[in-house]
Formats: sequence, C-alpha cells, structure tokens
Amino acid sequence: MTDLIDVLIVGPGPVGMLLALALEEARVDYRLVGNEREAQDRPIALAYNSRILLDRLGAFRALAATPIETIHVSQRGGFGRTLIRAADCHVPALGYVVSYADLCSALRQRLPAPAVKAQVRRYSPSAQGDAIVVESSDAEPAQSFRARLLVLAEGGPLADRAVSSLDRGRYSADGRRDYGQSAVVALVQTELPHRNCAWERFTADGPLALLPCGERLSLIWSTTHESAHALCALNDAAFLARLGATFGGRLGRFVGSGPRSAFPVALRYRRGSPEPRVLAIGNAAQTLHPVAGQGLNLGLRDAWDLARSLEGAERNEIGSTQFIRRYCAARSLDRGAGIRLTDALVRIFSNSNPAWMLARGLGLAALDLTPPARQFFARRMMFGARALP
Repeated sequence: MTDLIDVLIVGPGPVGMLLALALEEARVDYRLVGNEREAQDRPIALAYNSRILLDRLGAFRALAATPIETIHVSQRGGFGRTLIRAADCHVPALGYVVSYADLCSALRQRLPAPAVKAQVRRYSPSAQGDAIVVESSDAEPAQSFRARLLVLAEGGPLADRAVSSLDRGRYSADGRRDYGQSAVVALVQTELPHRNCAWERFTADGPLALLPCGERLSLIWSTTHESAHALCALNDAAFLARLGATFGGRLGRFVGSGPRSAFPVALRYRRGSPEPRVLAIGNAAQTLHPVAGQGLNLGLRDAWDLARSLEGAERNEIGSTQFIRRYCAARSLDRGAGIRLTDALVRIFSNSNPAWMLARGLGLAALDLTPPARQFFARRMMFGARALP
C-alpha cells in the first residue's frame, strides 16, 4: 500500500508550484505531480499583491519585471477617462509585467525537488473514506497515490470532471459564459515611450489592453472571433494601422509588431469542492476573461490562502468536509468578487448603445474626480477581497 500523503497537488504550473513552496515553508507534507510542459515565453501581469507573495517565497527577485505605475482607462467613441496611479495608492507599482516562462522557472528553481512526472487520469475515494486514491494511467510503471487532500491546480480533463454554476438562471449548466470573443495577443512597438503606463481601452467589440513590457507593449485585444481571425491574417502594416485606428494616437504611431496569435475567451468556474477530499484552485476553479488581468492573480491567492489554512490544520482534519467547507467559505468573497467584476466589465463595456456609452462616460469621469473611490478600485485590483470593507 502506498504511503498516505497529506496534500497531493496536480499541476506544476505557477499556481501549483506556489502552493508547493508555501507548503514547504509551512512544513506541510505534500507531493507535486504532473508533466511539466515547456512554458510559453509570453508576457503576463502580476498584481502588486502577487509580487508580495512571490517575494515571501524568494521567487520574485529572479524575474525581469516591468512595473506598471499608471493605468489609463477609456472608452472608444465616448467621453470619460480615468487615471489610476501607484503613487496615489502609496505603492511602488500597481503591478508588474513578467515572462510566464521566467515565472515558471523562478518558482521551479525554489522547489526542493521537481514534480513527479505523471499524467493523472483518475481519482476516487478510498474504501474507508479517509483518503483519495489517485492513479496515473500513462506512467511506466503505473503509479498511484493516496492523499488526505487532492488539489487540482490547473485546467484540463481532470479538472473538468465536475463543474457547477453560480447562477443557473444567467449562466449555462456547466458554469460557462461565452462572450463571443477571442483575444489577439502580440508584442508591439510605439513611436512614443510607454512611461510604465498600462492602457485599458474599451470598444464595442471588447476591451483592448496595452501593458508595458520592457521597451515594448504587450497587446491583449479582445474582439469578435471573426475580427480576431482577420487581424491575425493581416500583414504587419495593415495590422498596425487597424490597431492605431482603434487605440488612438496617445502613443504616436504603432511602428512594429511581433508574431500574433488568438485564443477564445470565456468565463468558466466551479462552486465549492468537485468531490469529497478534492479542491480546485487557479484555472481548475475559474477561468476569467483577461480584462483587468485578474485570472492568474486570483489563482495565486487561492494557493496562498489554502497553504495558510493547511498550516494550522490537524493532520486528520486535512481534506475533511469541514476543512473544505471552511476553505471554500473563506475564498468565496474574493472569488465571487473577481468573477463578477470581470464579467460585469465585459458585458457593460462591450456594446455601442448610446445610453450605456453616456453612463460609462459619466462613471469614468466620476471615478477620476473621486480619489477615494479610485484608490479603492485600485486596491481591489491589487489585493482582491482584502481591499473590500
């Protein structure tokens, strides 16, 4: 019979590795399993709170990070804009743009041992109900694990086994909202320097974000599936002209673009625990629209809060119904707020209704003229529910 592990983490991505490092620090018995894939060298945005978590684990200093000192929010074709500044919130930066591959490497180097290479296919409760039995179907020889708690830390077929919705009247039965959008991503160069400013430009077809990334800008342009496909098919000159016409001239002309790709964006999430002795965190628990860059940061907070809950738990309590209920209840405010915020931003701003445009313009102008509200919104983006009253 295999040894009983306290926590088995499936998914050696950033969320799973951060959980493993936090459990290592807390001296909680764990095992990290999964096949490590070559990480894409793509820019990602880390909130200031995520920088704090990575700093505590000694992983942030290895990253080449571009700070976001200002965020400019506006809507195309309508009035109103707001500026959110790090200095107004008394922090050195609102967030940082780093390479996803570098983040994975920095976390992996801090781990005392690499993840166990295994593709987990099945899990089921033990006969006594005191553990979860996890099996790998593709390892040679086949491997099995017994754990008090199984943590699914990345998406995929295993994480899709059970999904429920927060509100079946507004969301489909599998916890999904299809926005009818795809995000076009690329690194672009502008005529004028970005001065560490990030831009969120809302259009009728979806939000367009530009994040400072070294000397260039990381583009995340959400638009209709048809438009995204067409944008990827354009030559560089035509693409940059379309981008300039949509974004405007605040950064001068767009003068260069790297390779482009597109992926569909949607909302997917589960509520509570998929099954007894199983918890989902990160992309296994929720996949958000990229607007406002909340997805990965929410997942890192999932992992950190779970580690803190496990640190003070009795071993026979780990994975119990009471433990899972407490963790889910503790995370419900932050997760619910993040899901609803990103969903509301997309639905409210992705239309050209004149009445909505007027209301949005008034809202952006009011936010810009009300420093306490602007600072609260910024802290919500940086710290999640910890910024809520």
